Amino acid sequence: MGTKRQFKVWRGDETGGDLQDYQVEVNEGEVVLDIIHRLQATDAPDLACRWNCKAGKCGSCSMEINGMPRLGCMTRMSTFEENETITVTPLRTFPVIRDLVTDVSFNYEKARETPAFAPPEDLAPGQYRMQQVDVERSQEFRKCIECFLCQNTCHVVRDHEENKKAFAGPRYFIRAAELDMHPLDARDDRKTYAQQHQGLGYCNITKCCTEVCPEHIKITDNAIIPMKERVVDRKFDPLVWLGSKIFRRHPDDDELVQSGSAHSVPGGPSGTGVDLPDAHERSEEQEVERGVNWHRRLAPAQLPAVGANGRLGVSEAAFDRSGAASPFGDDVEFPLRPRDLNYAHPDQD
Repeated sequence: MGTKRQFKVWRGDETGGDLQDYQVEVNEGEVVLDIIHRLQATDAPDLACRWNCKAGKCGSCSMEINGMPRLGCMTRMSTFEENETITVTPLRTFPVIRDLVTDVSFNYEKARETPAFAPPEDLAPGQYRMQQVDVERSQEFRKCIECFLCQNTCHVVRDHEENKKAFAGPRYFIRAAELDMHPLDARDDRKTYAQQHQGLGYCNITKCCTEVCPEHIKITDNAIIPMKERVVDRKFDPLVWLGSKIFRRHPDDDELVQSGSAHSVPGGPSGTGVDLPDAHERSEEQEVERGVNWHRRLAPAQLPAVGANGRLGVSEAAFDRSGAASPFGDDVEFPLRPRDLNYAHPDQD
């Protein structure tokens, strides 16, 4: 038999809301997400909460528990005192949709802006080779489950909404660091891009992102600080600065710019040495040209066509596009057109 525990759960939507008191039965070994489910089954059937795996691997049930960003499925009730009131609120940094569900599309916009891995031109797929030490260096960052707790707790965007346009956040700093460490990545401007377009300089390494990471990734020590050191070496070393001025222009740069390649897109990543405005200096028109639409509304998911026999047709099952809208945007067409690519693909004209 369980015991009754006191809970305060935030209820509301984008127009406003407040904390409501509940008394819920708690049994031994349960986690906060179990209590939310019991609350939905008893006192609050309309309570909205996002979750999926309940195993700490999908990152869906991100919430703030007693003011601390945590995963509901990984926070055991045994960590709280028996007479303690547990307060459950949505992620503070992102707009509330309803109750504990927030709109985290900001993170998908930043993912879409981040230049992807650029394969080497002289190697074909299947010929890539890496040393084990290189695999181990970046393996830690591949553990990210994209719960966005680090994004939520980072005060650069948590306390300053105006920084969202120019700041990618810890999640994408570790992505930049991972690719910068990758021996097969053909891009050599990861550090410059992180400094100019991802807002790396805004981070003052308070380590709050590391503290809330459920995968225990050392975001600050192993990614952000080394990346900052590389940026400083490249930006302020007088010999590097002089060399960048002397060898800056490539003979084909003018042709690339005139031909309208991906490198000449206003506000896009600079792969050929072409100067581009920093993130906070880009105009709305440049943002749109880069494929970023901060106010885009995603189309609702479409159910697959099911025949009279209740089975999915072969053509529908083999269709190459999913029924639900992509988190990266409903204006994306596959395969991507060359001018929409944000990295230097070897087959790109």
